[in-house]
Amino acid sequence: MYDNICKFLAEHFSLDFARWFVGQAVELTELSPKELSLEPIRADSLILLQAENFILHLEFQINPDPKIPFRMLDYRVRVYRRFPDKEMRQVVIYLRPTESPLVYQNQFNLDKLHHEFEVVRLWEQPTELFLNSPGLLPFAALSRTDNPVAVLTQVAQAVEQIEDPEEQANIAAASSILAGLILNQESIQRILRRDLMRESSMYQSILDEGLEKGIEQGIQQGIQQGLQLGFEEVAMNLFRSGMPVEQIINVTGLTRERLEELTRET
Repeated sequence: MYDNICKFLAEHFSLDFARWFVGQAVELTELSPKELSLEPIRADSLILLQAENFILHLEFQINPDPKIPFRMLDYRVRVYRRFPDKEMRQVVIYLRPTESPLVYQNQFNLDKLHHEFEVVRLWEQPTELFLNSPGLLPFAALSRTDNPVAVLTQVAQAVEQIEDPEEQANIAAASSILAGLILNQESIQRILRRDLMRESSMYQSILDEGLEKGIEQGIQQGIQQGLQLGFEEVAMNLFRSGMPVEQIINVTGLTRERLEELTRET
């Protein structure tokens, strides 16, 4: 869910992210991971934005991951293969405070191979950086502050000033969900309007995707349970016909323990 929110913000408010990481409002467009043959790796979490001669690679992380340095190298090499003349800036953004040393890793080393990337720990970033751009507002409560509730209140006030209803709803929803990384739901609901979340197309798409995945997992689980019950019924029929236990186990794939349980139940 957090991956989807961060991708949505980066892709729909690319000018705000360009100001943050490039220092100017450069027009950035989405670069599809399919162009880089990235499917075998976590392409679902990959955010690639490109300008004419520049590619911005963002990775948002909730928890430390020891595989990050290699992944950044791998992405860099793949981008170079596809766009050898484009400059690339790679940034890993950690969302939730942690004392893990992994969030300070900014390079990959292997023998004579050396690759560096940037790391941003949101809890070390000044709050003001996020309060003046709509697309960055959802990250404000995660910034360097002793009072995230007060910051979220500022965010809510800024959201109320957004004139476009859809943009307002999406920013409110993203702010609410990301604030949940450090604040309890009671505090968040007291500050941000829940009705805006329900109006957010981004939030609804996340819910729909979650529902779709849940249904898919339920179907797969149902199939597996059905197959298991089918094998057990076959096993019992074979047992009643007098087939030796070893042969039943070979035919159905059931364990001896499960077969003995079934025979005791009859």
